[in-house]
Amino acid sequence: MASDLKNLSVFSTDELPDVSNHRFGILVSEWNAEVTEALFDGAYKTLLQYGATPENIIRGNVPGSYELSLASLWFAQRDDIDAIIALGCVIQGETKHNDYINHAVAQGLTNVSLKTSKPVIFGVLTPNDQQQALDRSGGKHGNKGDEAAITAIKMLGLQQQVYSKF
Repeated sequence: MASDLKNLSVFSTDELPDVSNHRFGILVSEWNAEVTEALFDGAYKTLLQYGATPENIIRGNVPGSYELSLASLWFAQRDDIDAIIALGCVIQGETKHNDYINHAVAQGLTNVSLKTSKPVIFGVLTPNDQQQALDRSGGKHGNKGDEAAITAIKMLGLQQQVYSKF
């Protein structure tokens, strides 16, 4: 959880794996584009900073966060994609739509990851208001896109460790 004590762009980079040959799919919700484009920018730059190559980063756009699950499945079914980063933003608003959407997306992305045995990273902001979203997409609490990219890299490293021969 982002707070005054935790910045989403501050994380341990000890023992990160070489990801120069890994391919990443980044899915970006078009809803709340000001926020999701900033999340994408953070994820993309972080992947590059830690060894990914531009040609190995594939972007896909979806209309809203709800569609991230199906798009993640499509990307995960590709043999040439190693990890998926799903980026979105569902602001609470006046109705309970956020409860239903956020739960469905979290469950959907988890199911895709378990079904395909590939890292599918939940990079969806669930703020109470627009300012909280901005604070977590490059503002005073860092960028959830940065965190999502590092999570993808670390999960690929763990996958390699688990499946490597001793």
